[in-house]
Amino acid sequence: MMKKKRVIPILSIIFITVLFIISLASSILAVELYLFGGKDSKVFLGCLTGGKYDSDSIWNKYGDYGSRYSDKSIWNRYGDYGSKYSDYSPWARYGSNAPAIIDEDWNFYGYFSVNPYHKKRTELQFCIFLLKNYDYIVDNFDDVADMIDEL
Repeated sequence: MMKKKRVIPILSIIFITVLFIISLASSILAVELYLFGGKDSKVFLGCLTGGKYDSDSIWNKYGDYGSRYSDKSIWNRYGDYGSKYSDYSPWARYGSNAPAIIDEDWNFYGYFSVNPYHKKRTELQFCIFLLKNYDYIVDNFDDVADMIDEL
């Protein structure tokens, strides 16, 4: 019986390569980064740098913060924190209340927002890369979560 070879589309190869280069160039992945959203950034929205099995991770599709269906997930297209039309979502093109990125020592790393005009938008290349590749991430969530988990 012949084994089927897994064919990796060119976009996946490019995505993997860029993500790997960014992770090598940045020590930020060694720091736990958390998202806090809502009014005054008081709602915990998950760990941005956690693995796919971490209960608090945005990459755990079965957890509160990584599920497409959870009201606390940035991946819920219909929720306050995941809709392209909600001011509290990172995906709102003109949003002004995107989630804040905070580490375990409460250092502030900017706002996680696709809005390039957002004051204090994050400058972390890892985060900018994620923001620019929303559609790819949503369409290939399991593969991206695996990649993040391996970094």
